[in-house]
Amino acid sequence: MEAQIGSVAFAWLSAGIGLGITVFGVGTGIGRLAAAALEASSRQPENAGDIRTTMIIGAALIEGVALLAGVVCILLAVKQ
Repeated sequence: MEAQIGSVAFAWLSAGIGLGITVFGVGTGIGRLAAAALEASSRQPENAGDIRTTMIIGAALIEGVALLAGVVCILLAVKQ
């Protein structure tokens, strides 16, 4: 007898894949953001404080989008 996978299992699998892609994108984005901020700080050390503040704001916005994507994935998975 073959095991049948229901639509709920596929929904949760899709949510997991979506969250995995989101985490990969967020990690890449924040890594590039930090690399650019470090490079800018090394070129202009007198503006390091402003660059750091801008980097933190950018990272917070990226994390906010990631949280929203996670919520959307979970909501779509539990929708009946």
